[in-house]
Amino acid sequence: MPADPTIHFAKCIDFEMRLGESPVWDVDRQRLWFVDILAPAVYAFDPLSRETNSYPMPTPVGSIAIADRGRLVVALRTGVHLFDPASGVLEFLVHPEPDISVNRLNDGKVGPDGCFWVGSMHDALPRAPSGALYRVTPEGRCTKIIDGLFVSNGLAWSPDGKTMYHADSRAAYVRAYDFDREGRISNGRSLATFAESDGLPDGAAVDVEGNYWTAGVTAGVLSKLSPDGQRLDIIRLPVRAPTMPCFGGRDLKTMFITSLATDRGGSHQPGTLVSAELKVTGLATPVFGAVT
Repeated sequence: MPADPTIHFAKCIDFEMRLGESPVWDVDRQRLWFVDILAPAVYAFDPLSRETNSYPMPTPVGSIAIADRGRLVVALRTGVHLFDPASGVLEFLVHPEPDISVNRLNDGKVGPDGCFWVGSMHDALPRAPSGALYRVTPEGRCTKIIDGLFVSNGLAWSPDGKTMYHADSRAAYVRAYDFDREGRISNGRSLATFAESDGLPDGAAVDVEGNYWTAGVTAGVLSKLSPDGQRLDIIRLPVRAPTMPCFGGRDLKTMFITSLATDRGGSHQPGTLVSAELKVTGLATPVFGAVT
């Protein structure tokens, strides 16, 4: 299906990123949080003022999520922490993999069960399947859910919270699982597989109609999949290496997308943050500790 010609993406920031990732919309503060993994920092972007605040991190930061009392959940190389942007305080919660030095934490989101789901990846080339997906409770209890992963990615949930989506970027697949409110998954099945020319699946988001939007990091595209895995749309992006989409804005119809720096295409393109207005509405972001 051809891309919608009425979708126009514009750049949101005036600085360069090495590996932009993990955009998450803060409904209460009406701003977008995102990270640069390799120039470690958390950023807050205000779409009205167009201002961005930066919060340096001590180690690579794979992902973030919204927590209570104005805090964020932050997945650092040193483990999962709670971060208070107002004070700058980082509070250690748990390290899912304290003894696996070749890995780092990657894609993470809060699920309908109120827990922080975060995956790891083998942080060297060639990739090895040393990564896993974990469930972290607000009390700091950590449970391994899936292992044998190269690059854990693509976490998202259906509107009714009964289906979890998960990808492995290196293995080039997205899978769906039945999901219950106690955080148990079952009935794993293939949703889609990708060739590099399709855009290997990176971060993802789901809209109110249940469609799964995945960033094709190797092809500069955003793919829209139906709940049963049909490719409904492929949107060509102004960035060559998109990493993750996120719905935001007052009506949750603004699509924000982060990207990484790349020399693909014969010239250098830095990582950035872009946005566009869509006709479809996204889902509000769950808060760490709140069951939806």
